[in-house]
Amino acid sequence: MLGAKLKELREMNGYVQRQIAAELEVDTAYISKVENDEKPLSKSHLKKLSKIYKISERELLTIWLTDKIKELVKNEPTAKESILLALSEMK
Repeated sequence: MLGAKLKELREMNGYVQRQIAAELEVDTAYISKVENDEKPLSKSHLKKLSKIYKISERELLTIWLTDKIKELVKNEPTAKESILLALSEMK
């Protein structure tokens, strides 16, 4: 989810991957892998990306965390039930 969102934001703002890579001080291959959901984005990059793309850091953090949760429970037979239980405990 986050990779697709970041790619969409980058393209909407007219940036190329090497520009974003330079801003984050990473290589272009890392940006490509993040956008293709082949590599997770480091949480530390969210603040800078929110400024670059003029989007709320909270929105990016929400998508980032959603990806983390999905990855954690993807092969668990009770994933949905566990997420719903956790949600009910958080209220």
